[in-house]
Amino acid sequence: MANHSCCLWSFLPFISFLVLFPCVNSVHFKIPRFNLEATGILCEGDDSRANQVVNFTTCFSFNIDTQGKTLSNYAAGLTFFLAPLGLKSHPILQHIGINTNSIVSAKYTPWNFSLYDGETADTWISYNATAQNLSVTLNYKSTSISQKNFTLSHHVDLKEILPEWVKVGFSTATSHKSKRHRLLSWEFSSSLDIKTTDEGNKRKRNKMIVVLVVLLSILMTVITISFVLFRRWKKMKEEREERTNLTFINDDLERGAGPRRFSYNDLVVATNNFSNQGKLGEGGFGAVYKGYFNDSDTTVAVKKIARGSRQGRKEYITEIKIISRLRHRNLVQLIGWCHDRGEFLLVYDFMPNGSLDSHLFRKKTPINWPCRYKIARGLASALLYLHEEWKQCVVHQDIKSSNVMLDSSFNVKLGDFGLAWLMDHELGLLTTGLAGTLGYMASEYIRTGRASNASDVYSFGIVALEITTGRRSVDLIEENSQIGLVEWVWHLYGTGNLISAVDERLHAEFYEEQIECLMIVGLWCAHPDSNLRPSIQQAI
Repeated sequence: MANHSCCLWSFLPFISFLVLFPCVNSVHFKIPRFNLEATGILCEGDDSRANQVVNFTTCFSFNIDTQGKTLSNYAAGLTFFLAPLGLKSHPILQHIGINTNSIVSAKYTPWNFSLYDGETADTWISYNATAQNLSVTLNYKSTSISQKNFTLSHHVDLKEILPEWVKVGFSTATSHKSKRHRLLSWEFSSSLDIKTTDEGNKRKRNKMIVVLVVLLSILMTVITISFVLFRRWKKMKEEREERTNLTFINDDLERGAGPRRFSYNDLVVATNNFSNQGKLGEGGFGAVYKGYFNDSDTTVAVKKIARGSRQGRKEYITEIKIISRLRHRNLVQLIGWCHDRGEFLLVYDFMPNGSLDSHLFRKKTPINWPCRYKIARGLASALLYLHEEWKQCVVHQDIKSSNVMLDSSFNVKLGDFGLAWLMDHELGLLTTGLAGTLGYMASEYIRTGRASNASDVYSFGIVALEITTGRRSVDLIEENSQIGLVEWVWHLYGTGNLISAVDERLHAEFYEEQIECLMIVGLWCAHPDSNLRPSIQQAI
């Protein structure tokens, strides 16, 4: 703004930080007062992908002082510009102008600097990207000259003029003249998120990000491949173990006089093609069907493992390997087995009276006290055989009312050995992993996953309390109460009112001493401290 062109806008290509995606945050900085010792402000942005121009506004205050010199000391003036890096312009003539890639102003208005020497001018420059309109307003506040305001505008598409990288700032020159140009304040705002950065650090960060992405990709690939290979190896190992176990079953059992091998067709015929009318029950890993063999006039129960159930096949193998070697009057008798056409089946003696839970908790006719007492003693006898009388200790792990089967005379037949484990009598604990049924599992077993005789004794204690009270172990005593069966019986025992817990369906037809004794034994076996529980021999 001197005798050369006072180009408030020298539009030479440079506005990358004003162009970006529509969803970016706005940019705003304000410098109310300039420090002469300040070395500069560096901001960067990138519009190379967006190809869009956004609105911006800048305003600043300045003055030009000839310091009392003659008017011939106008020098080169002051320019606010957006321009390519390193490019400078040298406007001529006294005017306020908008230049676009040329020293010749595209739009200008005359301006006589001699009238405004030393005066402070407030300047506003704004660009509307939608209307593609650039406007400039300059206002002198304190001058006595009548013309204080200068306004001009220009229609221009900055996207066509400005390249990817531009700089924005001020330029002034005095040549050989003596004059002072002062920038007093500057404020700039747009919708572009500009960050102070160092190009070298930016390149380093970009390289580091690339390296990290590559390393993470390699790591994830290695982990994925390792996981797939491990799963495949584990599956192959389990299949080899399964084939070995099935070979053992075929070779070992077929030579003995114990359970026999059935063909799949035999069992299809016996169960009427596994008819739903003959279904006796269903569990997590399969269903049990009633079957009949015409040639031997024998009624059986056929347990069919759910097809594709790996856990079911594991329990099938475990049950055959264990129960086929056990002989006791209170254990379910395994008649035979079948693994053919991808199907796994077990054949047992048929139990006409079903399971104990069907009599205690379902609509079947309640059983009387002498029968219940016989069932409790029969279950204890089965456990004594498993824990102490056989050559190895058998930890059943799933003693519950639904696994206590009853023959035609209501004799106990403990079944379902799919979770059972063998161990030497000298061992106290066996780490098996958590398995069983909630409500029948001891607290230490739930906590540690280590089964023992004591955890089986706990389950026996719960069944004993169910037999005497007719209540399920998992049921709450009252609707809004958190008190379960064991806590309730403990409370009644402590208050001397144990007899009030007896099943009402017995109609007081029982031996009070017997029923109290069984409840006390049940509480003893279900003691929360495994060290204070009795052995099954002591319980008997």
